[in-house]
Amino acid sequence: MKATLGILLNMGSLHRLFPLWLIGIATFFYWYSPWLILAIAYGMLAQFFVEYAMHRFLLHREPPTDQGVFNDLYRSHIGHHEFPNDAEFFTGGDHWYPVRFGLISVVIHSLVLWPFIGLGPAVLFATVALFVGSISAFTFYEYCHTLAHVNVPKGWFGQRVTRSHLAHHFQDHDATYHVSFGMNWIDRLFGTKHDAATARERYDRDTILSMGMDPEDLRLVTARKAFGITKVPRGKMTRKQAPQTQ
Repeated sequence: MKATLGILLNMGSLHRLFPLWLIGIATFFYWYSPWLILAIAYGMLAQFFVEYAMHRFLLHREPPTDQGVFNDLYRSHIGHHEFPNDAEFFTGGDHWYPVRFGLISVVIHSLVLWPFIGLGPAVLFATVALFVGSISAFTFYEYCHTLAHVNVPKGWFGQRVTRSHLAHHFQDHDATYHVSFGMNWIDRLFGTKHDAATARERYDRDTILSMGMDPEDLRLVTARKAFGITKVPRGKMTRKQAPQTQ
């Protein structure tokens, strides 16, 4: 717990989101109504879907051919797969991205709701939903993700999170896109839940850490150099060694 929280407390994205969360909490209590509890629940649920969608469709998209764009993707996710125990790659390099995403989401939600409930209530609902509900869910995601990767004693909760997420890293990187505990139903809903037989068919020990790419691909080599990495990921885990999931 201590090691995990220590990493979370140093995450730049959470530092930048914290003032927005405080604004959301103050808004919730100042203009409290039971509807705002629904707003928080909506914001949390929306964030869990965003977690899945961004992981699957943005971070696991076809590797770009433009080296500059590829470098951005490497810093935001491919590097994390190649070096999954390196805390430097637990999050992307743009710590302001969640803030921009949250502010734009508040504006969009407010504009959509405005014709139905009025501008004031729309902004109130959006602010509480996104700044309290979604940021809280995002923080929970970061906690689960960090816990899955740190080498510390883990109880029942930590073991479940770790088995589920490391199956994505070491068995089948085209499945199990959810990370937050209890959200495996989203993968089932969209047909990407872990399946042992499918994982065995897809598994390639030479490319599993580089998300299906040849580890010597020039784009990977160039990206590693850009971020000061002089080694190629080795010691790939076999299916037998990799953590098992249900």
